[in-house]
Amino acid sequence: MNASAQTGADIGECYDNAPDNASRCFNNMNPEIHPLQPFFPAGTKYLFLGSFPPKRERWCMEFYYPNFQNDMWRIFGVILFGDKNHFVNTAEKRFERKAIEAFLAERRIGVYDAARVVIRHSDNAADKDLEVVEATDIVGIIRELPELESIVATGQKALDTIIEQLAKGGIPISPPAVGSYTAFCVDGRDLRLYRMPSSSRAYPLALEKKADIYKQIFLFSHCSDRVQCCQ
Repeated sequence: MNASAQTGADIGECYDNAPDNASRCFNNMNPEIHPLQPFFPAGTKYLFLGSFPPKRERWCMEFYYPNFQNDMWRIFGVILFGDKNHFVNTAEKRFERKAIEAFLAERRIGVYDAARVVIRHSDNAADKDLEVVEATDIVGIIRELPELESIVATGQKALDTIIEQLAKGGIPISPPAVGSYTAFCVDGRDLRLYRMPSSSRAYPLALEKKADIYKQIFLFSHCSDRVQCCQ
């Protein structure tokens, strides 16, 4: 799957076939190419999009939201199992990747990020210090996932990038408030873009309150009065 929005043939030639040498193409600006493949299980219904993974030294597993201090998988544990440690190996201070992947596949939840190539302007994982060099092709992904109903932005940087890419695809939409969604349409399909609070502990909200907000995604999906925006 080509999940990228190309920024230029010259850049594409540099990293598409030789990603390890990509930095030479950016005049030593040290760009980072997304290190993970999109996780799109069969019949993906929900797509969670963050901004970009943290540096690898902060990872505790080879999957999305890998920083042990990030609470995404604890949020899912609270929402669907009533246990923030459902996906946590507390003794080894890591998340249980296989259990997470199995859960996501069963629930038809996809995971990726809104940026494919970034430049970090500081030695941390803060979104405010990320420069998006190449964004993910959001419209292209929607068209490749025919059962997709909801895109979930898990932070402001992700939301801004998604909205920018939709606008470039001729689909301008208004940004939703935190905990809410904006309905939009692609090729006659009704979709929703949700804005969730960041699962980073830097976002000033308790884990349980974040879980309550995230829970709305799954409650809304069962409503019979879905907004029809393509009529």
